[in-house]
Amino acid sequence: MPAVALHSTIDGTGPRVTLLHPVGLDHTFLRPVAAALSRRYTVLCADARGHGQSPVAPPAERLEDFADDVHALLAQREFAPCAVVGFSFGGMVAQTLALRHPEDVSALVPCACPSTIAEVNRAVYAERAATAERDGMAAVLDATLARWFTDAFRVGGGAETARKRLLTDDVQGWAHAWRAMAKIDTAPHLHTIRVPTLCIAGELDISSPPEIVAAIARAVPGAQFTTIPGAPHMLFIEQPQAVAREILAFLDGVLGVD
Repeated sequence: MPAVALHSTIDGTGPRVTLLHPVGLDHTFLRPVAAALSRRYTVLCADARGHGQSPVAPPAERLEDFADDVHALLAQREFAPCAVVGFSFGGMVAQTLALRHPEDVSALVPCACPSTIAEVNRAVYAERAATAERDGMAAVLDATLARWFTDAFRVGGGAETARKRLLTDDVQGWAHAWRAMAKIDTAPHLHTIRVPTLCIAGELDISSPPEIVAAIARAVPGAQFTTIPGAPHMLFIEQPQAVAREILAFLDGVLGVD
């Protein structure tokens, strides 16, 4: 499938870092982490196909298609090789990019994501796509926010920006991404990754619990693993500074930034 031209922004100076967002969101949600990283790094934030300002068509329902979009963007922006940081869906795309286009990736940081899922969960993922197509984004809203954030964060209004973004999403963009995630199975190939890797989990993540993320670290030779205390699935939204600190410490070590 041909790649589509992704909307993206670049800020900062220094070694190159690309940030990839979760399903249903867009690059604007990456800004707090990007701002922290851009003090020492050149940071690219992209909207995935069907999200934000990137086109939804032609439809992509494989993680490989989303990874190819990023590959094309990095070539167009002359941004490869770079460290690639992905959250949830973005972390699945990041893994796929590292396997499919290893020349693009100088370091890998998959966060809050699996490398494979049980068959029963593949059906659950596919149903999240079908529900939105049948009944609209409002039908998946409350369950999604409950999976993503802590109760205290939601009660305090912290999830309202995400709520508004989800309600205005392109349903097909959401559905295509969920069908792609339903096919995630990078696990058998992770042992071939040869770049420095840090896997980050949220302690309270009910979508991709720490043991799920730790399995990636065990599979990638030499990979590191860390958990953000008290953080849910959307760890980079609830605790952006804690997440940025972990990423900075890792990147500074492997990319040689003082």
